[in-house]
Amino acid sequence: MLDVLNRPAADAADTSDPNASDGLSPAPPMPYVILAAVLCGLYFLYSWVQYTHFRTPSWDLGIFGQSVRAYAEFRAPIVDIKGPGFHILGDHFSPVTALLAPLYGVWSSPASLLLGQAALFAASAVVVGRTTQQVLGSRAAGIGLTIAYGLSWGLQEAVKSDFHEIAFAVPMLALTCRALILKRWTAAVAWSAPLVLVKEDMGLTVTMVGVVLIVKGRKRLGAALAGFGAAAFALTVLVLIPAASRVGQYDYWSKIEKTGEGAETSFGQVIGDALVSGERWEMVFFLLGIVGFLALRSPLILIVLPTLGWRFVSQDANHWGLHWHYSAILMPVVFLALVDAVRSARTSPHAWLAAYAKVVVPVATAVALVLAMNLPLRELLKSETYRTDTRAEQARAAVDAVPEGASVEADVSLLAHLTADHRVYWVGTSKGATPDYLAFDLRGWSQQVSDPAQLASQLHPEARYEITHRSDGFAVLKRV
Repeated sequence: MLDVLNRPAADAADTSDPNASDGLSPAPPMPYVILAAVLCGLYFLYSWVQYTHFRTPSWDLGIFGQSVRAYAEFRAPIVDIKGPGFHILGDHFSPVTALLAPLYGVWSSPASLLLGQAALFAASAVVVGRTTQQVLGSRAAGIGLTIAYGLSWGLQEAVKSDFHEIAFAVPMLALTCRALILKRWTAAVAWSAPLVLVKEDMGLTVTMVGVVLIVKGRKRLGAALAGFGAAAFALTVLVLIPAASRVGQYDYWSKIEKTGEGAETSFGQVIGDALVSGERWEMVFFLLGIVGFLALRSPLILIVLPTLGWRFVSQDANHWGLHWHYSAILMPVVFLALVDAVRSARTSPHAWLAAYAKVVVPVATAVALVLAMNLPLRELLKSETYRTDTRAEQARAAVDAVPEGASVEADVSLLAHLTADHRVYWVGTSKGATPDYLAFDLRGWSQQVSDPAQLASQLHPEARYEITHRSDGFAVLKRV
């Protein structure tokens, strides 16, 4: 390992002159910075409109808003939305989100997290684009692949899903893959190792980066990184998360242990069911299809296996398809694996492969543009996207009806908007706490609620609440 660590600085850092003897073509950063700024603006505009119009798809933005607020106030990351006194590191191990605390301190709103995520995604596009131009020697290819990557379905679905901790993994994986392509081995280690602080499963991804290093001939360094990743994964799921969890264990093992009506299944049955699942394979088809399947020729494609693996065996249908944020971390890997594959295929003795390598980048760009017409950012072209409807106005009035500093139990649609200046619980998980206020989305239940006071008495028989605000869609009640 020492011989690797003592390599020249140009081999270990990503700051070399593009005209140096490393064989890279010039790639001035400015065009890519401009493209990234546009992408950042589009990502944040979509997120901002969705947030301000109360179109949040889940409780996650509220959860992360609560935890980052705690970090910004130098408190333990207690997330009452998950339950009174719930320590978020007992759920998923994502201490990296504390890096957003300074931004949150400046802009004390969950929207600051959406801005941070947009910036991180956009920054990864600079890495993908510049690497493409430097390796393939074509500005057109670099610009094209930046657009294809920036509009990819994995990133767009992540933007639609509000904020998640994987926002940090996206640029880190882009920089890791860039370093592997450029044979900057220590840089690859430096960018990949901190992934273990993003989420517990990232330890397995780090292990696979080590495997890629081994494949590329850096056996000792690769083995060390692979061991580190595996040890970090084991440490987080067997020690750190259980230590912070109120149940004393990693709760997500259940995602692969049960099916159907809760009947336990063998691991072999889980694998068998996963391998015959059309929806899971559809995800893989679209993942590889957006890069013309040529990424399969690069060893970098191995890095997607841990994430695809746990998603395949999961019994949660949300993990299988094209939606939500789970595929965002795969995007930089498959696009840079394509760049690596094109470089090697250009000199292939197979004429058809060399010819395909010449056209695959524009094909991938065209595919991305076509697919984008049915992806979330397309909504920005519609006037109704920006129109404030009655429901959003009623939701805002309900939020304003809860006094600042009060504790409140609320539905998913209101959670994130209350976390900046309230102690917030989620309806149904506040057992052991009696909030000052209740804020109900009357149309968010399986059946429309006609009597909010009766619902309050069912949820909190130990207290009495009276209605202080009521509209067609929302009700706010105060404890008396």
